[in-house]
Amino acid sequence: MTVPEILETIMLICFGVSWPLSVIKNIKAKTAKSMSLPFILLIMFGYIAGITSKFISGNIGYVLIVYFINIMSVSVNLAVYFINLWHDKRSQKGINVANSPMEKSL
Repeated sequence: MTVPEILETIMLICFGVSWPLSVIKNIKAKTAKSMSLPFILLIMFGYIAGITSKFISGNIGYVLIVYFINIMSVSVNLAVYFINLWHDKRSQKGINVANSPMEKSL
């Protein structure tokens, strides 16, 4: 393994640890006010570009697995964004989110 591959792996692991922490924070917050849809989509685009570059270069290895794990974590964060947006819209209408069927399933 080369030094650039090691550094790329470290970067991906750091991001990989950060995204689940962000998901947990956003689930607990139950609001999309501190989340940014363009930021989430930009990160997903970056991971897709990284994955694509691995396939184009033929440099397919274990790092690709970390890319896929990370993009899945960001995808969960994307889903949480829309769930929290739903919470925000319901609370703006004065509907108690805690008693909703969607909240009970979470």
